[in-house]
Amino acid sequence: MVDPSELYMANASLLDDARLHGAPLLISLTGYAEGGQISDQVRETLLESLPHEVLARFDPDQLQDYRARRPHVRFVEDHFERAENADLALYGLTDSLGRPFSLLTGPEPDLQWNRFVEAVIQLAQRLDTSIVMNVTGVPMPVPHTRPFLVSVHGNRTDLVEQNHNQRPVAEMSSSVAQQLEIRFGEVGMDTIGFTVHVPQYLADARLPQITVAAFEHAAAATGLTLPTDALRDSGAEVLHRVDEQVAAAPEVQAVIESMENRYDELTAQAPQRSLLAGDESELPDADEIGAAVEAFLANQPDEE
Repeated sequence: MVDPSELYMANASLLDDARLHGAPLLISLTGYAEGGQISDQVRETLLESLPHEVLARFDPDQLQDYRARRPHVRFVEDHFERAENADLALYGLTDSLGRPFSLLTGPEPDLQWNRFVEAVIQLAQRLDTSIVMNVTGVPMPVPHTRPFLVSVHGNRTDLVEQNHNQRPVAEMSSSVAQQLEIRFGEVGMDTIGFTVHVPQYLADARLPQITVAAFEHAAAATGLTLPTDALRDSGAEVLHRVDEQVAAAPEVQAVIESMENRYDELTAQAPQRSLLAGDESELPDADEIGAAVEAFLANQPDEE
């Protein structure tokens, strides 16, 4: 394997700063299982709210397939301008109480996954990272009218067992973040992941409350104080608008009521049950969910 360190430009002085050593690492990458736009919200909320510096920036020319995921440009009157694209970078941050942590965020690589994983391992080991957290949002047949379920995974069995009494088994296509979780475990580093269950009919919407759920779990695992006030306020507004749209669409109400019944039954049987795998025979089928999505989107106002 070609030296993984050649994938990124490092700020050596910051990577060697003792204040960041032993701090937790939060991973949130776009491109996979990002229901509710959770990865964009994690990046924007943390980088806009907390002091931060770039520890390492990855080279997009080595990791991105531009023809598969073309960079955006902007046409302004008579010329083209570059549109802002999110960097894939490792940041050092401090929370509102001055406690340090690091954040790996940006687009999931298209290429060289094995080298990228090893590069991130190198950086985390250099920082003597205490625990690695991954947060994602996956579309699921759950209603927006109930508390968001969160599947917890990783090798920190003490934390996982606090959140789950079920042991489902499932096979799925992989993400880089999942590969990182596996590899971190292989090298003996602690990992914990939080997958928020996002209502399928709102999977493409921006749902601040799912980011709140992810931050609450991350804070409980690490003691960090993460910014949620603005997310809670905007999340309440989003849910209010969704409820208005649902009230005007009886076909959507029927599907959501079916989801509510199934949700209540499952949580009554096993309050911490994961829906990532298991019996879905009583859940709305794909046609019902698809019809609900189409009806819901048809009633959405145009974005300004």
